[in-house]
Amino acid sequence: MGSKNKLKRFKENETFSNVFQPTRDELVNTNFNLKGNWRTGVFKNNHPIVLELGCGKGEYSVALAKKYPNKNFIGIDIKGARFWRGAKTAIEEKIPNVAFLRTQIELIHYAFAENEVDEIWITFPDPQIKYKRTKHRMTNLEFLKRYKQILKPEGVVNLKTDSEFMHGYTLGLLHGAGHEVLYANHNVYKQEGSPEEVTSIQTFYESQYLEQNKPITYIRFKIN
Repeated sequence: MGSKNKLKRFKENETFSNVFQPTRDELVNTNFNLKGNWRTGVFKNNHPIVLELGCGKGEYSVALAKKYPNKNFIGIDIKGARFWRGAKTAIEEKIPNVAFLRTQIELIHYAFAENEVDEIWITFPDPQIKYKRTKHRMTNLEFLKRYKQILKPEGVVNLKTDSEFMHGYTLGLLHGAGHEVLYANHNVYKQEGSPEEVTSIQTFYESQYLEQNKPITYIRFKIN
């Protein structure tokens, strides 16, 4: 994407009512005004809140929002030029129950209050295979602690990935730390009984992986 195009998208994001872009300082050093107030301040309802972390173009968040009008969805990514597409689609198609937050995932506990979130989706994260990069792996223990802070006690996390490494790493970590694995499948499109919301919605990259016959893995879990 050219820098001109990026700039245009950044500018357009600023005009979208469904995009929120607090600075790091606003999140960390002041009390972010939407923390604890997403339902009333943004969605004007009392429906469950579902986050998609590392939402990319936002297509999964938008598709989930269409499918479940009685839930509120928030796509989160640091790359605003990417989720511009999802935000624009939601405005054009008048989908009121999806919003986008531009921030780093490690600051998530500054953006949401304790028990504010019902469910988290992590879709196709970078597996960060090199040992030294484990601190950026989105299912490591540090990240799980942050998710637990904002999730309701009965809240769940979904991990959908094409990386068998990430799938295996996460399963091992969950079992080792005593977290509750509710469902695990290392090839959701090939095995019967896969949850419908996992197979009925595909991202652009996911459809490409499927064309290459790459297995798509899935874990649903609770953080104890």
